Amino acid sequence: MSGEFKSGRIVIVGASLAGLRAAETLRDEGFTGELTLVGDEPHPPYDRPPLSKQVLLGRVPAADVGLPARRQVDARWKLGVRASGLAPAAKEVLLANGERLPFDRLLITTGTRARPWPHPEEARLDGVLTVRTVDDASRLAERLDAGPRRVLVIGAGFTGSEIASACRERGLAVTVAERGPAPLVGALGGTLGSFAARLQRAHGVDLRCGVTVTSLLGSNGRLTGAELSDGSRIDVEVAVVALGAVRNTEWLDGSGLAAGPRGVACDAGCRAFNMYGIVTDDVFVAGDVARFPHPLFDYQMLALEHWGNAVEQAEVAAHNMVNPGPLRRPHLAVPAFWSSQFGLNIKSVGVPTFSDQVTIAQGSVEEGRLVVAYGYRGRITAAVSVNRAKWLEHYQRLIETAAPFPPEPGAADRPTAPRVVASDVPDPKVLSHGPTVALTGHLPDRRLAVLRPMA
Repeated sequence: MSGEFKSGRIVIVGASLAGLRAAETLRDEGFTGELTLVGDEPHPPYDRPPLSKQVLLGRVPAADVGLPARRQVDARWKLGVRASGLAPAAKEVLLANGERLPFDRLLITTGTRARPWPHPEEARLDGVLTVRTVDDASRLAERLDAGPRRVLVIGAGFTGSEIASACRERGLAVTVAERGPAPLVGALGGTLGSFAARLQRAHGVDLRCGVTVTSLLGSNGRLTGAELSDGSRIDVEVAVVALGAVRNTEWLDGSGLAAGPRGVACDAGCRAFNMYGIVTDDVFVAGDVARFPHPLFDYQMLALEHWGNAVEQAEVAAHNMVNPGPLRRPHLAVPAFWSSQFGLNIKSVGVPTFSDQVTIAQGSVEEGRLVVAYGYRGRITAAVSVNRAKWLEHYQRLIETAAPFPPEPGAADRPTAPRVVASDVPDPKVLSHGPTVALTGHLPDRRLAVLRPMA
């Protein structure tokens, strides 16, 4: 029986981080059949986190962010061609060049793309950019090298904040416009959002919260300025649109899968659901485009734009594609991410937006080194560290075991009971930037723990 899973034809649509790691895992797991990877970009798989960090600072050329291969995958690579449709009954992937790829099992890892500026004529102005692909980052780095008088960043999520940080480190004047009350508030809530606002202003960012960019202005096809909702106008030569991401699911329209703007729904084993909520057994999904349930977060359907999740989920999906039911395993990794900006290293475990209360469990805002713990209905659901990452493994164990919130005094290195306040996570609709973690539905409340085997 298991031999049937190790042969046949597997197609992976999406040739970035998740697609590459899935392909490697398939071969590691003994898959000997025909393997095809489809990617709409002409480049081999590359690493995206450096694009808004080292590449924009000029420390790493955009051409040098390729992902190292852990092993040879013996696959056909179809790069620079996008998937245009899926025919489940025929078990074929349709490509934009007219080709049809037959498969026995399919893995969808199409990820996301940058949300564009909503006014096409303004978006076409020379100087209006996004940062998602290696080509995007290369173009923006060239513009920053030219020393523009001022850069406008539209949206103060992680990508927007990292771009603003790079501009200030280069000595460039930068204005950040955010419809919400503070930077990063959609991902980290009010306490760290307020901290991020003070941090950015202390580094010379012209941070404008509670406003939107109403129009981008141009002359002879070039960007010259922007008008804001508060009636002000600024002169800028470069505007970076950092409004979050769009999940690449349009090619699945009419396929019968549970796919839409929030991603492709799947079970904890990465098997895609069809539109009636019935799990498929030959279509799998992983990475940024996936929506999956997690028992630690009340079975909320999570959609994560995290590097680590793309790797871990791709490995689970690949394992389950080539193993029969009793040998399959769930994707239960605790979400984690990191960001480097304004001289600080911000790291997180859990889901900060899945919270109703927060507390500064260690350190202090004044010190600039702290850990913020998040709780939901009396249990710990997340922790975010600022220049204090060594404690995150401790908090991850608290999250996995559904430990009580707030943490007990002395549970880490804080001797007294911390002050608890509301987490103040706003509705994403009031933000300019999109969240990197989307909570999109849940089943009834249960308190569960992930049991780890003893070392």
